[in-house]
Amino acid sequence: MSSRKHPSLSSVPQTPGTDGYQGYTFKDKDKDTHVASVVKPHFKYGLYLFFFLTIWFLLLFFWFSSTKPAVSPHIIQNSNSHVQNPPAEKVQVKLEEKVQVKPAEKAQGKQAEKGQVKRVEKAQVKPAEKESVLVYVYELPPKFNIGLLKECRRLNVYTDMCPHVANCGLGQPILEMGSSWFATHQFIAEMIFHARMENHPCRTRDPEKADLFYVPFYGGLHASSKFRESNVAARDALAVELVEYIHRQRWWRRNHGADHFLALGRTAWDFMRTDGGTDFGANRLLNLPPVKNMSVLTVERHPWEGSNQYGIPYPSYFHPSTSDEILTWQNRMRLQRRLHLFSFIGAPRNGVEKAAIRDEIIKQCAESTRCHLLKCGSGASQCHEPTQVLNVMTQSEFCIQAPGDSFTRRSTFDSFLAGCIPVFVSPHTAYSQYSWFLPADHTTYSVFIGNENPSIEAELLKIPNDQIQKMRNRVINLIPNLTYIHPNSSDFGFTDAVDVALGKLSDYVKSKLRGHGVTVH
Repeated sequence: MSSRKHPSLSSVPQTPGTDGYQGYTFKDKDKDTHVASVVKPHFKYGLYLFFFLTIWFLLLFFWFSSTKPAVSPHIIQNSNSHVQNPPAEKVQVKLEEKVQVKPAEKAQGKQAEKGQVKRVEKAQVKPAEKESVLVYVYELPPKFNIGLLKECRRLNVYTDMCPHVANCGLGQPILEMGSSWFATHQFIAEMIFHARMENHPCRTRDPEKADLFYVPFYGGLHASSKFRESNVAARDALAVELVEYIHRQRWWRRNHGADHFLALGRTAWDFMRTDGGTDFGANRLLNLPPVKNMSVLTVERHPWEGSNQYGIPYPSYFHPSTSDEILTWQNRMRLQRRLHLFSFIGAPRNGVEKAAIRDEIIKQCAESTRCHLLKCGSGASQCHEPTQVLNVMTQSEFCIQAPGDSFTRRSTFDSFLAGCIPVFVSPHTAYSQYSWFLPADHTTYSVFIGNENPSIEAELLKIPNDQIQKMRNRVINLIPNLTYIHPNSSDFGFTDAVDVALGKLSDYVKSKLRGHGVTVH
């Protein structure tokens, strides 16, 4: 208060009728002589006293009126933003519901997010699919997950993984495409899944209430660091330690692991080495007896021996934080001009069958004026540039998805993201893999041509334009369910890949437990 500027005598208005002294003046109207010189002496002290009291009254009036807080629209808006929300655990939001974001709310949200780097510690709402799912996340010793990242240069025998494990596994930002685009590695889903579960609104800290128990093991990153390890015992060691650790936990014994699950970023083949089979560097994690009682989420399940395995999408490059970003991208893909009938992005492969299929596709695409071919090779390649890949796919009606080193490929999910209708030559590239995520009727979103070497161009030209439009719309509508949203997102206006997996897995586990006479939540 000491710094406040008080009114002074010089600041008191001198204009008659505006200072609160009606009927008084400081100068004689006729002689222009000061009042003090003409008034009688016995009135002099009375006039001074009146003048002093009047000034004191004015000082009090202006002082209290200036210290009263002014109410502005800006302050009202800010005060409303601090209204306490209901407790998070009492709020239920269905994932299927669309959240309409008002412009003012969106602007406030951007201001609130600005400058935040750390993850949100506690979610504010709890989405659910069909019914609420509660997931307990094990706090494993670091050697099973984040501790592996200290040796990120050695996590893959083929490449330095340090750039790819950044940003919770999203990789390096693609600045020219916007804040939600990252050069995400194809075999990094386990890290993204873990980061998403850390802040997921379905996470519970109370294992007593949990429907599912998530074991966040970075098995794919560890496996790829041991592909050239000739000592199979050393190759298997960490997987064996993990299983022994989980097997000792109280909550494992409740249902013998039937409600536990892993999420792995590599194909099931990398964890299913058998004693008599071909050794190509895999460990035997998925062949360990306790793991067979768990559920395993993996980017590629074994089509014949993976009864407890469930395919989840390869991560693509788009990791939005809001439903508005998803809708904007979907609308852009619907309006995108498609210059090419079909395209193929890939390299020749070794092996008789793989080589024959790839060679034929590359040959047909190169000879067609309606096909865009982006041929890949070893070392630096445009195929490793997300902007180049998406540029080809967003300009194509159809994208050929031939098997790569295994049945599946990340390119399939790049194709969905680009609104490009996938063309498959093997049912195990998608149909037998991702039943939780893709429609049962595959003709509504894809084309199957088999590997009988028909003319791809001729087959695609048979499809009417109105059918192509319907298929593309179906592909674009699937984008949210196949996308891994940003781990820091708090916008639950759509269902992403993790949400779909949790909902489907919960249904399966509860059905399984009920079949064994177990009471479930």
